[in-house]
Amino acid sequence: MIVITGASGQLGRLVIAELLKTVPPAQIVAAVRHPGRASDLAALGVQLRVADYSEPATLDSAFAGADKLLLISSSEVGQRVAQHRNVIEAAKRAKVGLIAYTSILRADSSPLALAAEHKQTESLLKDSGVPHVLLRNGWYTENYLASIPPALQHGVFIGSAGDGRIASAARADYAAAAAAVLTRADQAGKVYELAGDEAYTLGELAAQVTRQSGKTVVYQNLPQADFKAALVGAGLPEPIADLLAASDVGASQGGLFDDSHQLSQLIGRPTTPLATLVKAALH
Repeated sequence: MIVITGASGQLGRLVIAELLKTVPPAQIVAAVRHPGRASDLAALGVQLRVADYSEPATLDSAFAGADKLLLISSSEVGQRVAQHRNVIEAAKRAKVGLIAYTSILRADSSPLALAAEHKQTESLLKDSGVPHVLLRNGWYTENYLASIPPALQHGVFIGSAGDGRIASAARADYAAAAAAVLTRADQAGKVYELAGDEAYTLGELAAQVTRQSGKTVVYQNLPQADFKAALVGAGLPEPIADLLAASDVGASQGGLFDDSHQLSQLIGRPTTPLATLVKAALH
């Protein structure tokens, strides 16, 4: 039995779709906080169980009988370590055979502030004694594609990444990697540094949008504080704006670049090209 936490989120749904290609639905558990929002998953034949990272009692029942567990990192930045500790301890009580954890690219040396909670979670996993595998996911290309509509409207793509090269990949690529690890033997102890096959600067992304849309979009690099202010002005909550601006600065320092091609090797195909994802976003 394979349990997917955070199963109703964007990544979780994609992981389940990948697993269903080779795993009978009855052997998959979608662990979700709000089952009412996951009726589409139940319709696929997978088991729905309530699991709230902040409510350990729900985790004990959600993980009962689990052989493998995918711990998709919490979206609640600042609360992740405590929440992940609850999941790991519950998995240990349930005698789960393997935890796969979605960490961040080079968590142990990343310049991104976002890496701190991932690094702490990796330490918790190590100390727990539960067999585990680290899926150190790089950036989702979708994080930048969301900025295409305002970029087209204003003719400017803004950020703080400078000339930093970003080896992002589609969320579906990372989901395929998670499914591959969960369905293969002998994964305990492995650390995967996962990133896209091609790397680009935000200037090159703007040029790609220009080529495909026919509308001129230029990249404007901003100081971190100015970029954060622009994101807040666009309606993003301040903590999210702060996170994105800081991550861009981390990208300028090489924090989102990797050329090991471990992701494409793991999924057995090239990662989705940037041009393909831009085209889909434009349409």
